[in-house]
Amino acid sequence: MAPDIDEIDRRLLAELQRDGTLSVDQLSERVALSRNACWRRVKRLEEDGVITGRVALVDADKLGLGLSVFILIRTSNHDPDWLQKFRAAVTGFPEITGVYRMSGDLDYVLRARVADMKAYDRLYQRLIAKVALSDVSASFVMEEIKETTIVPMEVR
Repeated sequence: MAPDIDEIDRRLLAELQRDGTLSVDQLSERVALSRNACWRRVKRLEEDGVITGRVALVDADKLGLGLSVFILIRTSNHDPDWLQKFRAAVTGFPEITGVYRMSGDLDYVLRARVADMKAYDRLYQRLIAKVALSDVSASFVMEEIKETTIVPMEVR
C-alpha cells in the first residue's frame, strides 16, 4: 500500500531532490515547518521507502565517459533461466546504468555510459559473450537536451 503523501511531504521531497545536502534547519525553513516536525517527516519518508537514498550527481563527461548509448535488444528466448542469466549479466556491468523490459517491438532497452565507440564495442562483446541475444542495436546520444533524476511532485 502506498504511503500517504500530503502537500508538505511533496514540498519536502521537491526540495531534497533539488539539493540532498540541505540540513534539517534549512529544509524546515524552506517548507515552513518546525525543525522537529521536518525531521520526523523525512525519517517517515525514508522508513516508508519513499526516499530510497541520497547521492551525489556526477558529470560523466568530466570522468571521460562522454558517450551515452541506448542499447536496443530483441530476444527469442523468454524462459526463466535465460532471464536470470540476462539479469546477472546486465547488472554486473557498471557501464550499464539502466535496464528496462519493454512492451511493443523491443524486449529490452539498456542505457550505458562509455568513453567512446571502442569502449561501447568492448561492452557489446562482453555482453554477447555472457548471454544469447537475437538482435542488438544501439543508438548514440548526440545531445542531451534534458537529463534529470527528479520525480515530479505536482499533479497535472
